[in-house]
Amino acid sequence: MIAYSARLDVPRELVQHVARLLRAERRAVGTRPGTRALTCFYQAILVLVWFCKGEDKTTLGAGFGVSRATAYRYVAEAVRVLAAQTPTLHDALRRVAGDGWSHVILDGKLFDTDRLAETTVSVKGETIDAWYSGKHRDFGANIQAVMRPDGLPV
Repeated sequence: MIAYSARLDVPRELVQHVARLLRAERRAVGTRPGTRALTCFYQAILVLVWFCKGEDKTTLGAGFGVSRATAYRYVAEAVRVLAAQTPTLHDALRRVAGDGWSHVILDGKLFDTDRLAETTVSVKGETIDAWYSGKHRDFGANIQAVMRPDGLPV
């Protein structure tokens, strides 16, 4: 295997912010210092590489010197931590109304995912894969965002 350096095009402040959130999560769950393979800062970089580049978790883990399973756990933990920071739809709409905006823009994107075994029942009553998008003919997570009229996310 040949290792190589790469540049991650995100501000250092973003990495530090995610690292602070991860550090707070580790404190909240009682993780003892020095017991994790990566520091919060390097876990934040690992997660941001995954978000930006969509690297396979095995390759991603190898690049950071951790196992595939650890890479999966680190990404899942960071996604939970970041998701906890998002406002509810009602809170976001109240904030927009309070700021005086006349309308909002709802937009979304399908992000590729590994195929998951979770199933659900369709509107036609058939059992289907929960993470499959018929429109895109691929597996993915549909992420929706509420934007102000000037394009900034709420």
